[in-house]
Amino acid sequence: MKKILVTGSVGQIGSELTMLLRELYGNDNVVAGGNRTKPSGQLLESGPFEIVDCTDATKLTEIVKKYNIDTIYHLAAILSAVAEAKPNLAWNVNINGLYNVLEVARENNCAVFTPSSIGAFGPSTPPDDTPQDTIQRPNTMYGVTKVAGELLCDYYYKRFNVDTRGVRYPGIISNETLPGGGTTDYAVDIYYEAIKKKQYTSFLKAGTFLDMMYMPDALKAAVDIMEADPAKLIHRNAFNISTMSFDPEMLGASIRKHIPEFKLNYDVDEMRQAIADSWPNNMDDSAAKEEWGWNYDFDLAKMTEDMLTVLTKKLK
Repeated sequence: MKKILVTGSVGQIGSELTMLLRELYGNDNVVAGGNRTKPSGQLLESGPFEIVDCTDATKLTEIVKKYNIDTIYHLAAILSAVAEAKPNLAWNVNINGLYNVLEVARENNCAVFTPSSIGAFGPSTPPDDTPQDTIQRPNTMYGVTKVAGELLCDYYYKRFNVDTRGVRYPGIISNETLPGGGTTDYAVDIYYEAIKKKQYTSFLKAGTFLDMMYMPDALKAAVDIMEADPAKLIHRNAFNISTMSFDPEMLGASIRKHIPEFKLNYDVDEMRQAIADSWPNNMDDSAAKEEWGWNYDFDLAKMTEDMLTVLTKKLK
């Protein structure tokens, strides 16, 4: 049975992935790691929790040895909008933190899952059906750290045979956790506001298409790639994965099928709009499908129905 450490377990993806991993591999076999913030509820009560700052290599090593960890899901990161406001912090966490994780993995024979992002692409990247292997010249600190992280993970596999694997996530939409400073956050906020106020003001303009994914598919991808036959992995790190691409108008229309009076307004945030404009409209995920059988369950219509059903109950 695997012994797993999840860094960033209190974050948007980490909090839900930790619970799924505990369901699959056993509560005691999955350690939730968080930086200063102790979780509450089921995440804390269902299994072990440790304060783990990925920029502290000594503490990281201590936890890996204490629990005989053989697999690290490294999710601790500073997201796009926050990274632009705090580039020094973003570099320290996203790069120095990843370096520490990879070094600890090398010394302790651990496999490592590290997510990359559509943010690893830039304005010169082909925006439609973005290839698996293409030009990556991001113009944000978040994007720079993601490209560097992809290369670093590849290096550790080729140089030290560390079993590194990863995917390029699009925007992630969740009905469990609130967004944490990303450019795609509007696609989560809009559902809450649709239920509470029957209207939403988007900080991205109409016609801004971005790849998006519902959380259950994002979690499925993280598990499936780590369970994949390594002999079939050509790319190993930073696989494009995609489920749907839409703009705010399409998302609003999807919500109106359930809440006819819903109104969508705009107040464009120039910084986040510029970030979104530098990202692909949609990614070609054929490599992930061919190399480890990637597939998804939720399209826009199915996601919207589920989001509104779950959040309506939660917000009552």
